[in-house]
Amino acid sequence: MKSKKLVIVAGAISLFACLVAGVFILVRFRVINTEVGLLLLISLLGMYIGFGVLIAAYRLIIKLD
Repeated sequence: MKSKKLVIVAGAISLFACLVAGVFILVRFRVINTEVGLLLLISLLGMYIGFGVLIAAYRLIIKLD
């Protein structure tokens, strides 16, 4: 069971890293402005934190039942 959780966490971290790298590539090739790239990175981090809190709250509520 611990191995499955580790794979899920590693997958989420690698997906986040790939998305960040994609934003950096878009900024580097001037497809988007630096300000837009920074906004994308902040919103991406916010989404990951927000969904993480929602998942943690869901799991805690399930344990209460």
